Amino acid sequence: MKMVGAMVAVSRVAKNLTQKQLGELVGLEEQTIASIEQGRRALMPDVADLLDRLLGLPGVLAVASDQMPAVDVIPPWAEEYMDREREAVAISWFNTHVLPGLLQTEEYARALFGCRVPYLGVEEIEVQVSRRMERQEILDRPVPPTLSFIIWEPAVRDRIGGDEVYREQLRHLRACADRPGISLQILPLGLTGHAGLGGPFILLETPEHQHLFYAETQRGSVFRQDPEDVSILTRKYAMLRSQALNFQETKALLDRLSGER
Repeated sequence: MKMVGAMVAVSRVAKNLTQKQLGELVGLEEQTIASIEQGRRALMPDVADLLDRLLGLPGVLAVASDQMPAVDVIPPWAEEYMDREREAVAISWFNTHVLPGLLQTEEYARALFGCRVPYLGVEEIEVQVSRRMERQEILDRPVPPTLSFIIWEPAVRDRIGGDEVYREQLRHLRACADRPGISLQILPLGLTGHAGLGGPFILLETPEHQHLFYAETQRGSVFRQDPEDVSILTRKYAMLRSQALNFQETKALLDRLSGER
């Protein structure tokens, strides 16, 4: 990524543009352009195409971005998502088989990474757990983002990591349900149909009020801001909120599962 970033920087300077000016042309913040040039943020294909046109390059950045070797532990799309997650003003998250990363306890996260095939190894698991816990710092910001989570019921019933990890995770989830700014709902089993059959996804709103979506599969991830795609998933999320248990019903289910009622 450093080589691609250096290419952006050299081409920008050749056009007598500041990072702020280039950011305004492509719809990105000055800090984002700086991160790209320093190799700390991946250059996404759509941005690479736009930069090629603005900087008068014959597809150089698009090719470089597409051919960049996957040497990072975190894939470029996921890396870009996490950058956006840190600055988001609103996050709407639908998960199916595991709990959302922002709501996981350390031991639950460790157990999840331990289930990866092929096995990651102890050292890499600890690196991944540390990164996941760091992401949760946004929950303690002076003004945290508005957070909405819808979780399919199997994710809160599976005893990932064993009974003690499960009980601790349930207690943590129940505490999160009482936090200001967090909306937590469970999509129950037994429905004859619901809007989440296409799988999990996340919707983000940036400080500039851009609306983005992120989704992961077994072998990759997608991060886009196409208005039509975002609109479809926004409508799906609205439907899921109406199909899921309400806040009080969700809390009551968590209480029953943890044996407190």
